[in-house]
Amino acid sequence: MSSIFSKRNMVIALIVLAFVIPFVLQNQYYLHILTLACIWSIAVYGLNLLAGFTGYLSLAHAGFFAIGAYSLGLLTVKAELSFWLAFLVAPIITMIIGTFVGIIALRTKEHFFAIYTLCVGYIIYLIIDKWDSLTGGVRGLIGIPSPANIGPISFDTPLSQYYFVLVVTLLCILMVYRIVHSLTGRTFIAIRNSEELALSLGISTAKNKLLSFVLSTFFAGVAGALYGSFIRFIGPEISYTTIMFDFLTYLIVGGIGTLSGPIVGTFLIVLLSQNLQFLQDYRMLIFGPLLTLLIIFSPRGIVGFVLTKYHQHQRKTSAVLKDARAKEG
Repeated sequence: MSSIFSKRNMVIALIVLAFVIPFVLQNQYYLHILTLACIWSIAVYGLNLLAGFTGYLSLAHAGFFAIGAYSLGLLTVKAELSFWLAFLVAPIITMIIGTFVGIIALRTKEHFFAIYTLCVGYIIYLIIDKWDSLTGGVRGLIGIPSPANIGPISFDTPLSQYYFVLVVTLLCILMVYRIVHSLTGRTFIAIRNSEELALSLGISTAKNKLLSFVLSTFFAGVAGALYGSFIRFIGPEISYTTIMFDFLTYLIVGGIGTLSGPIVGTFLIVLLSQNLQFLQDYRMLIFGPLLTLLIIFSPRGIVGFVLTKYHQHQRKTSAVLKDARAKEG
């Protein structure tokens, strides 16, 4: 029975469910929401790589998300590049800007780093909002194309766009998984646990922190580019602090520093928000206390809570088996 519910089988089952669910729901509105949730989760994975595994909370993440979206929009609408070329270039532009920001930001630590990146995020918002000739200002950028056809494969329908975003989401999750389980990922975790100890072991913390920061901006850029191509209209509000704190909420609820936390938290909050639309602004009366209780009783979120209980159960089971074998001996 335990082999049936192994981690590998559960992952395969969830992937199959993700591909099958559009045919089960047969609802265009929910398909739209699921596509958006996939896009948000990519951005949250980037935030988790830096905040959860390296221990540096960047509050400029929504700004980099907007840079990815506007890079795709400007390259396709104003520069008239092909969609696929613009889609490849947009995250690279985001990473280049992220590198310059990270070099300065990572000279600070802890709450100073968070405050500095919050200021950077707001500056990005102001640039987008005020640079009317480039970004369109408050009017936004209209007419961003959807993904171009690849031979006989078209992306004109909501279903095809959902599958395109889903495939990119799965590739991004696989990338994060490989990063976290690599030597580089273990270095990030060592910096999170004790930067001084990592330094004493000969780890170049400055280089690895910058790498983590740049990788987080890459995922934000990918998510932003997907958002621009899916919605096809973007405005400065996508870089505002409310979006940043939405990302942070998804991460905290799902489980910061866990591999499945970003997607669990994002889908849970997004779907719950849509089902509580009738409450309008009063939704926060529900989310606020629930989030507070979650932070108090399970700082590592839902996934962290489940993993903790699972490990406790495993330790109890192994202790019982050990006692039983001792008695038999």
